[in-house]
Amino acid sequence: MTTSTPLTELTGSYVLDPAHTRIGFVARHAMVTKVRGHFGQFEGTADLDGADPSKSTVSLTIKTESIDTGVEQRDQHLRTNDFLDAPTYPEITFRSTGVEPLGGDKYRLNGELTIKETTKPVALEVEFDGSATDPYGNLRLGFEGSTTISRKDYGITWNAALEGGGVLVGDKVVLEFDVSAIRQP
Repeated sequence: MTTSTPLTELTGSYVLDPAHTRIGFVARHAMVTKVRGHFGQFEGTADLDGADPSKSTVSLTIKTESIDTGVEQRDQHLRTNDFLDAPTYPEITFRSTGVEPLGGDKYRLNGELTIKETTKPVALEVEFDGSATDPYGNLRLGFEGSTTISRKDYGITWNAALEGGGVLVGDKVVLEFDVSAIRQP
């Protein structure tokens, strides 16, 4: 059961629960459909200041090789230098630089996203989904959010022209986050 515990009581250090967290993405394919995928290996922490959410911090490290779209041949291509170059750049990182309350349970999480050693500022629109104590006595917080980036901003420019016009892979990529975080003792 989700509770409406005041944020001040939720202050503390948290780690992402990889079994109940999804770090996903959506990209346009062949101009007419979307390919969805996720990263299976990551770790993240959050330090929540419930009295002043603007002082909260978040960090996330994603293992690039763990990309999964459900099609192994495509995943192998995404791991090459055409896209993420996983052998050379094994991690994607996000470090927050600030949190802005937007009203209600909504926040803007500002930070720096690094892909292939290129760091760019990003802003994630995040919603606090609530808190709950699980059957093992752990306090959990739930958040969901997303942001849209240009893959070209990170040097990911590979593409193929389509016979009827357009390109095989869209430039815009939506990053999606469904997070379960567990408070640490």
